[in-house]
Amino acid sequence: MSAAEHPRTPPARPVTAEGPPVVAGLLLAAGGGRRLGGRPKALLPYRGRPLVENAVRVLREAGCGPVHVVLGASAAEVRERADLAGCVVVDNPDWAEGMGSSLRVGLASLAGTGARAALVSLVDQPGIGPEAVARVRAAYRSPASLAAAAYGGERGHPVLFGADRWADIAATATGDQGARVHLRNHADEVMLVECGDVAAAFDIDTPPDLARLV
Repeated sequence: MSAAEHPRTPPARPVTAEGPPVVAGLLLAAGGGRRLGGRPKALLPYRGRPLVENAVRVLREAGCGPVHVVLGASAAEVRERADLAGCVVVDNPDWAEGMGSSLRVGLASLAGTGARAALVSLVDQPGIGPEAVARVRAAYRSPASLAAAAYGGERGHPVLFGADRWADIAATATGDQGARVHLRNHADEVMLVECGDVAAAFDIDTPPDLARLV
């Protein structure tokens, strides 16, 4: 059976004399919140601060670094109101085209950083905390790694892409597809990491979802 058919938590990867692999955090935070009346998701209030700050904290506490943040809708306002110190912040002028464009911009920003993998997370999933992200990060094996969190066996976010995969992902990431084409084409190579016991993979997409931001 393929790895994708067996959700599991990977065993701890030993640290070599060269040190642990560099797994960068890539946060996609460009959405304009169309179904929320045009409220940029990065600036939604969460525990007294903009939601984007929580997503950055989660990546850092999970051991990801550097952390790159892709902004789009109201980017200037997000930069002004959110504390993104220590992050590499990049703007996606084509954010309205969908998640694919933000993923391309984010992966391009990681070129030359020495990162061997990118752990991609979404700003509007506050139910996913550091423990789940750390599990997916631990699935790194090589620059060809491909792993994703699973919830009850169903693939979700975050997703880890080894650096050898970035070019193909960027070439196929269009519209709101994100990396779905690459994931579909390489389904038998995806390591699913079960996270349903420590996280809830809901999105903040519509006004009723705002009640989850407590």
